[in-house]
Amino acid sequence: MKLLVLQHVPFEGPAAIKSWAERHNHTVIHHCCTQNTAYPDPADIDCCIILGGPMSVNDQSPWMKPEIDFIKTCIKADKFMLGICLGAQLIATAMHAHVSKSPHLEIGWFAVELVSQNIKTEHWLGDVLPPKFTPLHWHGDTFAIPDGAVHWYQSHACKNQAFVANDRIIGLQFHLEFDAATALRVAQASASDLADNSPAVQSLSEIMGDAAQFKEANQLMHRLLDAVRLEFLRTKV
Repeated sequence: MKLLVLQHVPFEGPAAIKSWAERHNHTVIHHCCTQNTAYPDPADIDCCIILGGPMSVNDQSPWMKPEIDFIKTCIKADKFMLGICLGAQLIATAMHAHVSKSPHLEIGWFAVELVSQNIKTEHWLGDVLPPKFTPLHWHGDTFAIPDGAVHWYQSHACKNQAFVANDRIIGLQFHLEFDAATALRVAQASASDLADNSPAVQSLSEIMGDAAQFKEANQLMHRLLDAVRLEFLRTKV
């Protein structure tokens, strides 16, 4: 597969996605969206992965419109897409769904639960992710579920945690790709977030305290990418 990774800030990279791609000898093309350089032709990629960042879609930074336009082009081209945190919010925006402030920040390891049994029983994603698991969260905004998409996961603090659309588009509000080094870089770049008194904000020691949590999350990311790869091969013309 040829993967295009859209990145917004240097401290929030592909992490476990990169290790998965290297293990399977997939081609990875990196594109920094904030540099306003030309996007590749969607015909030259198989899957577009859109990473997170501390900014909001509603900031309407000048580089966001070209990125959203590119996402729309990928959707029309029926490409496999995975959006993570800001990436999922950008996909939702491209699909005319609203992105708004969450009632409070959600930062740390908090459980998410399956919403739709349709994915579990009828979709190619099936049992790729468990009905309940604990990923890492780091967000202050939330997306509405786009029209026609299936609401996949929710958490206690944030109702809309994941969606699946057009059979090839996955939006995740949470992070399965973060390794410990990435989480530490994000914490250093966004230290003020950790001072928030929200009940859904953990301390840095709580976030970094258990290496097994990162390992388990990364394994789920690899399982998800394995499923995308298998579906790509199954449907490849």
